[in-house]
Formats: sequence, C-alpha cells, structure tokens
Amino acid sequence: MTRIPHETSGEPNPLRALGLDTLRRRTSMKWRTYPEDVLPLWVAEMDVPLAEPVVRAVTDALALGDTGYPAGTAYAEALADFAGKRWGWAGLAVERTAIVPDVMLGAVEMIKLVTGPGDAVVVNTPVYPPFFEFVTHMDRQVAQAPLGPDLRIDPGTLEESFRRAVADGRRAAFLLCSPHNPTGTVHTAEELSTVARLAERYGVRVVADEIHAPLVLDGADFVPYLSVPGGESGLSLMSASKAWNLAGLKAALAIAGPAAGADLARLPEEVSHGPSHLGVIAHSAALRDGNAWLDALLAGLDDNRSLLSDLLAEYLPGIVHRPGEATYLAWLDCRALGLGDDPAQVFLHRGRVALNSGLPFGTGGAGHVRLNLATAPEVLTEAVRRMAAVLE
Repeated sequence: MTRIPHETSGEPNPLRALGLDTLRRRTSMKWRTYPEDVLPLWVAEMDVPLAEPVVRAVTDALALGDTGYPAGTAYAEALADFAGKRWGWAGLAVERTAIVPDVMLGAVEMIKLVTGPGDAVVVNTPVYPPFFEFVTHMDRQVAQAPLGPDLRIDPGTLEESFRRAVADGRRAAFLLCSPHNPTGTVHTAEELSTVARLAERYGVRVVADEIHAPLVLDGADFVPYLSVPGGESGLSLMSASKAWNLAGLKAALAIAGPAAGADLARLPEEVSHGPSHLGVIAHSAALRDGNAWLDALLAGLDDNRSLLSDLLAEYLPGIVHRPGEATYLAWLDCRALGLGDDPAQVFLHRGRVALNSGLPFGTGGAGHVRLNLATAPEVLTEAVRRMAAVLE
C-alpha cells in the first residue's frame, strides 16, 4: 500500500478555537460529570468546534426534515474513498459492509457471529475498559494477553493466550485494538501479519476495533488489519466518531474481509435500526469533505504531544511517558510518584484534574492514568501544573 502523506491544510488549529467559558456550556459527559473547578482531561471527547462540512451537512438535513431512518451505502463509499486516499488501501469492499450503531456495539455483534456463550475473547491489556464490560455482558470470557514492556503486542504471550482459549475445543475471538487505546501504539504490518498467522494456526477469529485509524501522526503508517496477509477472514469496525468528535451522532461500519462475507451476511437485520440517520450523514460528510480539518487537528495534536513531554519533564519528571503515534490519548506511568495504584483519584481530589484511572484498563493499568490531549495548550499546561502541585 502507498500511504498519502498528511497535507498542510491551511485551516486553523481547532484545538485553539474554544475557550473554557464556551466549553463549560456543553452538556455532554466530559463537561457535566465533575464540578466546574475541575479540568476534565479524561473521556474521549475533544475540545474543538465541528468541521464546517459536517455542520453544513447536518444543518441541511435538519432544514429539509431529513431525519428518518438510514439507507444506502454513502457512508461505506465515503470510507472506502478515504481509505484509498489516506492509507492506500483499495480493499474495502462496499458490498461487505454493514451500518451498526457504533464501534463497540458493532464489535459485540461481530463477536456474536463468530463465538458462542462461554467462549473466550482475547484482549491486549492495558486496553479500553469497555472491552471487558461488553464482552462479559454478552456471556463471553475475557482472556488477557498483556502488551510487552515496550507497549507492543508480544507474539509469545498472544500465542499462549490463543492456545489456552481454544484448548477445550471451544471457539475464540481476538478483539484487536488498532491503533491501541490507551498507549497510542500503531501496529506495524509485520506485527499484524504475525497476529493473522497465529489466529489462523489456532482458529481464532480476529475482530479489529479501528476507530482511531484516522488519528495517526504523520510519519507513522496505519495498516488496516483486513489488508495484511491472512487478514481475509477478519472483521473490522471503523467510524469517523473519534477523529471528528462525533460520538453523539451514532453510526459506524462493520467491514468483512473477503473470507468473512458470509459471517457478516448473518448479522441480524434489526442491528441496522440502531444507527442514527443524522449520524450517517455527519460521518459521511467528515470522511468525504473533512480532510483539511483533520490535518489541522493532527498538527495541533502533534504540538500538544510535544508540549506534554516538555511539561512533564519540567513539572513531573517522575512520570514515564512514551508519546504514542496515534489517538489523542496519553498513557502516563505514575508509579514512581508514590500515589498508589489509582493516582487519578489523587489528581482529582487534590489537584482538581479529571483523568482516567488506569485500573479499569486491566493488567498493566495500576499506577497509571490516561490523559486526553485534545484540548487547548493553555488547558493542558494548567492541568500539568495542578498535577505537580499535588506532590508539593
């Protein structure tokens, strides 16, 4: 595949567009969970205005009264075009896609297609907490395959997890997070090919959560799992939700590899009733016309990653931080600070900064926090200063 480099968009940095007074008027989870004196750098919402093409598409739909049920393949066509231009991937077949309510609910439906109650679902920890919650809720067993010390997939650990998952003759799935949340790791083509070989060897079906795929820094290459040798039997979930801040406009796409089309065809028809028609319109517009805005965001996030590294070196040198190549999330190892297994609680109560506790992320999460970088540089600076004041 030939990746198209990010372009200099000429658009202003959306992370610098909104002040705290404006943001605190929002009524979403990020801004209503904690009191106003708390800086919220936790849940995956960005402090940005929406891309103008998205606003225009949704506004036009509302003006027309186009608020019915979703139909057609415009979303899948927009994603296929985006994938071809952005990742050099021409293998996203529109006929092997299905609209689902969101990525996590879509992952649940894919896992149901390839496993049964009581079967194991392997995950690489530390990982996005809903992986545990949704898997156990549908009566599957979570099998942890921890990342290595370098925060990358450990093939030996993964193979052992696969072997145990199928040892009693049961089916198993691997819920792959790519790029990885919370570490920001971008899996290489070689790593994903190894995953595919192991999955084929042990008969494990791969379901890839690729929601953060558009949020990869220039210089790193996102590789769709379905594009690697052996990935033909995989299932993927993608969405414009994270990259364009559209979590409240529900819509995602399930994508089947060439050898998994029959599995996707068994998806219950009622699943397609969950996505929002306005969500489909918004996500399609983002993928089709929101690339300049995305490039400006990526440049701003890159600046914020560098800023965070500088701030930590100055104020909190005891924190270990490996800047990720993707997402707008930072995984911070706070164990040297002596704040216990859940430093997020200390930073919240003493510093008035809301971060995600590392504990719900599974093995490797104790003593860690996840910080949301998608905010104004001034807010990020104030947050780190408050965190440092906890240690004084």
